[in-house]
Amino acid sequence: MTSRHELTPADILPWAEYAKGRAEHRKRLTAIKRNRRVEVGPYVTFYFENFDTMWSQVQEMLHIEKGGATQLADELAAYNPLIPKGRELVATFMIEIDDALRRARVLAQLGGIEQTAFIEVGGERVLGKAEEDQDRTSEEGKASSVQFVHFPFTDTQIAAFKEPNARVILGLSHPSYSHMAVLSEATRAALAGDFG
Repeated sequence: MTSRHELTPADILPWAEYAKGRAEHRKRLTAIKRNRRVEVGPYVTFYFENFDTMWSQVQEMLHIEKGGATQLADELAAYNPLIPKGRELVATFMIEIDDALRRARVLAQLGGIEQTAFIEVGGERVLGKAEEDQDRTSEEGKASSVQFVHFPFTDTQIAAFKEPNARVILGLSHPSYSHMAVLSEATRAALAGDFG
């Protein structure tokens, strides 16, 4: 695991080299992601991003789409903002509902959910800030099923988060979706590595 904060073209393997080791890369990423996934309530799962998860995302996009150098610039621009910069945690959260009718009905009630994410640690609440690349709630108030959120921490909050066995709560306080989950120690420890 690395604590780098930005992908560059030099980090990206050529298509053939990545393809040759793709199964091994994906296996390594599965192990990394295991402690970076948190379910909050019945429909939402947070996937905490870092350099490794975004490296894999860019490599996979290039592998599948075969866009070369032109595509690489776009992928770096899209995914570099999701790599924590040392004083934050960054997550993709997905509203996952298999049934299409139920999904449409639920998403129609969750406009603005991206503004309600929080992490509690050391008696303080860290409010999430939605990624500002585009609006994730439609004018009609329907939420996107994929959201991106940054959690900016103070030094005191980082120190509290890094304490072994600290109680850390991840939640959403939307009027139509108010749920919380306590992070496991393995997840807290994995995410603590994103600071620095």
